[in-house]
Amino acid sequence: MTQVYNADQRTLGVTFSTENEASVLVWAPVAKHVSIKVYGYAAALPLKREELGYWSLKTNQICPGDLYTFILDGQNERADPASLSQPQGVHGPSEAFDTGAFAWNDSDWVNPDLDDYLIYELHIGTFTSEGTFAALEEKLDYLKKLGVNAIEVMPIAQFPDARNWGYDGVFPYATQNSYGGPQALQHLVNACHTKGIAVVLDVVYNHFGPEGNNLKDFGPYLTNKYSTPWGEAINFDDDWCDGVRRYFIENALMWFRDFHIDALRLDAVHAIRDFSPVHILQELRQHVDQLMAASGRRHYLIVESDLNDPRLINPLSENGYGMDAQWMDEFHHSLRVTVGEERTGYYKDFEGIGHLAKSYQSAYVYDGQFSKVRHKLFGQKAENNPGRQFIVFSQNHDQIGNRKLGERSSQLYSFETQKVMAGAVLVSPYVPLLFMGEEWSEPAPFQYFVSHTEPELVEAVRQGRQAEFADFHAGESGEVPDPQQKETFEKSKLHWELLQQEPHQTMFRYYQTLIALRKQHPALRCLNRRQLNVILHEDKQTILLQRWHEDQRVLCLMNFSKESQSIQLPDGPNNWQKLLDSTDPQWQVEPAQDTGSGRANPAHETLLDASILTLQAESFVIYSLNHD
Repeated sequence: MTQVYNADQRTLGVTFSTENEASVLVWAPVAKHVSIKVYGYAAALPLKREELGYWSLKTNQICPGDLYTFILDGQNERADPASLSQPQGVHGPSEAFDTGAFAWNDSDWVNPDLDDYLIYELHIGTFTSEGTFAALEEKLDYLKKLGVNAIEVMPIAQFPDARNWGYDGVFPYATQNSYGGPQALQHLVNACHTKGIAVVLDVVYNHFGPEGNNLKDFGPYLTNKYSTPWGEAINFDDDWCDGVRRYFIENALMWFRDFHIDALRLDAVHAIRDFSPVHILQELRQHVDQLMAASGRRHYLIVESDLNDPRLINPLSENGYGMDAQWMDEFHHSLRVTVGEERTGYYKDFEGIGHLAKSYQSAYVYDGQFSKVRHKLFGQKAENNPGRQFIVFSQNHDQIGNRKLGERSSQLYSFETQKVMAGAVLVSPYVPLLFMGEEWSEPAPFQYFVSHTEPELVEAVRQGRQAEFADFHAGESGEVPDPQQKETFEKSKLHWELLQQEPHQTMFRYYQTLIALRKQHPALRCLNRRQLNVILHEDKQTILLQRWHEDQRVLCLMNFSKESQSIQLPDGPNNWQKLLDSTDPQWQVEPAQDTGSGRANPAHETLLDASILTLQAESFVIYSLNHD
């Protein structure tokens, strides 16, 4: 039987339900005495022992903005595990924060259908030179101009110092102080909703970061029952697990209710170990459903998973875990091998354009076949899962930052290939995701960076990065960038001034046009996986993707080869009208020259009488039928 929480308000940590009284609740099941030290008061305030390992207090001696710590058994002074604010970082005291004090004006906001999401992933610290929530607000008009309607923010839970991807957070409830803290986050979300932009927050429920992690002093948040890439697993099914499960479920509910976040992206759920009768993801789904019923607002749960198991995204009614969608790395891997990625590491399993064609049709590439990387039969078919349940991309923070040198596609592939990759993502029957800066072909790398303060930990991270590339991208020249060096972080910041230069202006306009076409054409916008046909010419490295909705159809032609290719058009109506051709002069940054590639000869404006079409090298073309 699952626990029942109060959907109306957060209960853990320090909360303010009335103007003059604070409620304190902390889980410390093995402690014999717990008190709270409020800075500015001489004596600590003792808490009362409650059932199931909780300690509580109601007091008028804590106000919003007060610093405080918990004292365990009279000796261990620790920050609040459910702290919402750590103004002095992971090693400092917690700050009381009243989530209800913010004046929201987004009551008319309606979270779009997942089918309509166009996601833009970004990292707060490197998206702008300032690296703050407030600075991101200044860019919302730009994002609207681009055409995206959802931003996905990499983790903001408090991490050491000011430079980190965010996956080293140790206070899941606290908003990173260097980004602006919790009130600045509320202000950002409110501004996004005013602009018509949804906010997806990346959260980490599979491990805690190492520095500043004092959770073991409070209770068994971790278990040695399982091991993960980060050490002991989070305790979702061992002794005292109920308090841990509540901790994370209340966290998710807090982001939705108190910060008006529209969707959570749960990092690497394949690393969550839970053999409870009700899996933690199922229980989370149940409580989010209860919150939505109470609030009338819609929220999504999106997962990162490498299991190829549709059970994660199947509804609770079908004994699934009820997640709304998942990232689909296999589409990315297939696309990257198609355009020339070396088949090392996890790319060893992917055979290029044939697997890309399968991903368009079947979502998962591996749905029961033998995986050479895993040395076993892998995956299950996802035949009945709609397109909105899969999120696809040509690059993201992982796929860039986990390269040895952190190169983006702009540094690896030609300008023409980048345009084909963009098209391949944006005409898919799935939810597209862009990574910040790709829309203007940003040349800066996105490298892995940290700013730990413990020398032994710094060295361990350095050694770990070196070991990671022993087999994967080992052939790349250059040393692995030092994650601890500030220069590594600074190099990863976007160069906004490039938007005023070529070829970046042209690439931006190209993305803008692709996004607009996706929105305007029902055959692209409606994510019906059954209204799709894929014609593969593996020898020519071409794909013809047909999609339709009611009487409107699109024909998307992709040539990944470096030579022009003659292709047989599918039988059927022949009055196709061209919508976009990546080889048109408007998408070129230099005068086209006839070098044999054929780029000086864009595809026909119509296909009235054509049965064979010459598709230019590294090109992407969209035709439409029956669209006003």
